Amino acid sequence: MRIVVCVKQVPDTTDVRVDPETGTLVREGMPAVLNPFDHFAVEEAVRVRDEVGGEVTVLSMGPPQARSAVMRCLALGADRGVLLCDRALAGSDTLATSYALWRAIETLGGADLMVCGMQAVDGDTAQVGPGLAARLGVPQIAYAERISVSDPDRTVRARRTFDDVTEEVEAPLPALVTMTTPSNFRPTNPPFSRIRAAARKPYVEWTARDIDADPGHIGLEGSPTWVVRVYAPERKGDAERIEGPPDDVVERLVGVMRREGFL
Repeated sequence: MRIVVCVKQVPDTTDVRVDPETGTLVREGMPAVLNPFDHFAVEEAVRVRDEVGGEVTVLSMGPPQARSAVMRCLALGADRGVLLCDRALAGSDTLATSYALWRAIETLGGADLMVCGMQAVDGDTAQVGPGLAARLGVPQIAYAERISVSDPDRTVRARRTFDDVTEEVEAPLPALVTMTTPSNFRPTNPPFSRIRAAARKPYVEWTARDIDADPGHIGLEGSPTWVVRVYAPERKGDAERIEGPPDDVVERLVGVMRREGFL
């Protein structure tokens, strides 16, 4: 079973800073982490591999420092890592990103199962997974919280929950699944021994030329959309204090909530 997991290194959303003049992210000194949805996708892929056999390849695209995200995935149990690292890829939107990942998977010789986090927490578009599935020409199951594979039947089954409804969806392999994190998920923190072992696993960095990417389909040139501005919401210090007898406070509070559109 050949499994490819697409992951992304993202800014730590607990410490996001924005330049008020330029409206862009201040990346200097900002910690970067493995996208949480991708972390879960890696753990699910490793579990499936342990059940049916095979190999898990982690695929990422980003600057040289994104290597640390790939190394973390290897410490979580993935077998090998590939980082697409080329200035020609800089500025890629979701369309160009899905193209580059598609070219990389083709260069790897294809896969039986592709797994992605449902979205990256720095963009929240949830577009790369579906776009990649479309380019690969394979069925896609979105928002899965658990997957299982039947190798003899060549199928993948996914469980997903919407509100109070849980459903199981099945698709023939090859297929792509995007993962959400179940409420009871606790990310694995790999021990130091596995972190050291990760450095000995196969790892390679590819350029756009290595994946035979068309320059017109990657980077800014291949991106029909772009981010105009990133900004932090303005903090407002307005407050209204309600005091008095309990019955009066409740009545006035209900009035305020109606006035503000909460009721």
